[in-house]
Amino acid sequence: MTVPHFHTRLSLGKDLQELGLRAGDMVMVHAAISTVGRLLSGPDVLIDALRDAVGPSGTIVAYTDWNGAYDELLDCDGRVPEEWRAHIAPFDPALSRAIRDNGVFPEFLRTTPGARRSANPGASVAAIGARAEWLTADHPLDYGYGEASPLAKLVEAGGKVLMVGAPLDTMTLLHHAEHLTPIPGKRLRRYEAPFATPAGVVWRMLEEFDTSEPVVDGLESDYFARIVTEFLAGGQGAQGPIGEAPSVLVDAASICSFAVAWLEQHVQPEN
Repeated sequence: MTVPHFHTRLSLGKDLQELGLRAGDMVMVHAAISTVGRLLSGPDVLIDALRDAVGPSGTIVAYTDWNGAYDELLDCDGRVPEEWRAHIAPFDPALSRAIRDNGVFPEFLRTTPGARRSANPGASVAAIGARAEWLTADHPLDYGYGEASPLAKLVEAGGKVLMVGAPLDTMTLLHHAEHLTPIPGKRLRRYEAPFATPAGVVWRMLEEFDTSEPVVDGLESDYFARIVTEFLAGGQGAQGPIGEAPSVLVDAASICSFAVAWLEQHVQPEN
């Protein structure tokens, strides 16, 4: 009988260390689990390997968003018709599922014992480790990718971003760069969301730059991938396999600054 090849906590940990993950790191992880290969014990083994790599003083982060799934009900003003409001489950950071679009990793991390989750529905992140509470606390409800957001804190803390087989255009940190870049014509999105509170469901209108497509006209839909590719081509960041997944590890502050400069260079000012 042929014994299948499995990637283990130990082997993945070695891969992470070879790529450059270190004890004490804060790292935001995007993972396409299917690209890693067969995992002994499933996706949790990658979380275990990450915890081994960053140690008890480190922190692991994932972008969760939430599985609200009611966008098609929003009218042109971003409001939900009254007859539908009672049918939409409110956002609860402790209970609401991560959006399905980003694979299984965020939901696995969110439901890991001890995980914390930030309170902005669409921009929410989950985190485990030494600074999880600090990272997820006080997430602004408006402009949730901007100042004082978990993304801003990741940069402030000298964190890293790890792409484990994930498409480069899914690097969520670059939405923070979009927020920071002083360019004209940024798309705005306003929509209302229901929140679970001790007093019952509370609806609130939220405002942010639109992250569902390029923030201004004239940019390619996957321009994040171009930014990351050019950053790596300049000799910054590290590339290598995690299991069987082609992976990338970058410094959060460095790639955010690079992205801001890239946007300033490539977006034409209004006349």
